[in-house]
Amino acid sequence: MSDSAIDKIKVKNQILHLLKTGGPQTATALAEQLQVSPMAIRQHLQSLQADEWVIYQEERRPVGRPVKLWQLAQGAAKLFPDSHAGLTVSLLQGIEHIFGTTGLEALLVDRAQQQLQLYSAQMNNGWNWRERVAALAQIRSREGYMAEVIEQADNSILLVENHCSIHAAAQHCQQFCRSELDVFTALLGADVSVERVEHVMKGDRRCAYRIFPKAS
Repeated sequence: MSDSAIDKIKVKNQILHLLKTGGPQTATALAEQLQVSPMAIRQHLQSLQADEWVIYQEERRPVGRPVKLWQLAQGAAKLFPDSHAGLTVSLLQGIEHIFGTTGLEALLVDRAQQQLQLYSAQMNNGWNWRERVAALAQIRSREGYMAEVIEQADNSILLVENHCSIHAAAQHCQQFCRSELDVFTALLGADVSVERVEHVMKGDRRCAYRIFPKAS
């Protein structure tokens, strides 16, 4: 494969990553971030559209022509890791068939306990809640969630997960989502509140958690 072809694949992957983490964007905005000409970005977007990885919607502006806001197509989810989705769902179905709902719930409780122990072991007991949130984002990113921390004007923190590594499993059993919220709450401490404000399972682009200290 030529260097030119490799460069094109690299830029396309970068475009997909930016749309995944940043949501709908114009070709101009993508070009500025990647330091590539808008014309080149539009050519890559047209190629990705032909492959059914991206789509666009036109947005009207007060002045001038409508602009195209590019976003990932539904089928693009397969481009990002989902932790052996088919096998996971099959195992969940088997557990539920053999052990019933009670057995599945026991499995989720055990998984949550293991997650809490694993995450806690990677944190210092002396860290404040902000440091713990930052560490949690790093851990979740290593697990494929593409997590990031966004400081808010009201002194809260938004923990964003741009990708769900267990999407198929969560579709089959949404108790996974409740379990992970419980893990975050326990991990960050009793003096901190954790609220899920965006949820992929409810049709949002990402999962996001607003984290803030409880009133004294």
